[in-house]
Amino acid sequence: MTDHDDGYTVLFDVWVVANSTRALLDRTLRPSGLSAEDFALYSAIRREGGVTPTELSSLMALPPTTVSSIVTRLQRRGHVRRSPNPADARSYRIQLTPSGQAAHTAAAELFTPVLARVQAALSIPPGQARDALAAINSAVTDATGSPENSS
Repeated sequence: MTDHDDGYTVLFDVWVVANSTRALLDRTLRPSGLSAEDFALYSAIRREGGVTPTELSSLMALPPTTVSSIVTRLQRRGHVRRSPNPADARSYRIQLTPSGQAAHTAAAELFTPVLARVQAALSIPPGQARDALAAINSAVTDATGSPENSS
């Protein structure tokens, strides 16, 4: 471990990591037609088997209005559908269509080897890195309030 007394802050470092990660994933995923943001969204929707807009907003740290715009864009692509939410008639669930699942699968084939290379290059176990990122995210959320209110 090194001491980072270089005049920068943990928030600056996280910002740099976010930007370099987005650039790497945008380049990697470009042949699939999905952006880094698209792939993250499709992954979240697919993993959960469908999510409500509120769940997606919370999971992705995006304002509800942004989620609504994204869902509309992905519907126009034919990659997601809205289905009734059995737990709340005022809400709906967002699910990938077969076309959306195929797009995600194609992107995942490009993503997987890059993830393996990044994990192999880490100086700490991937789980420990994820725990540290979760702690930073929690601290940021605690300092600013809920992500939905910070837009």
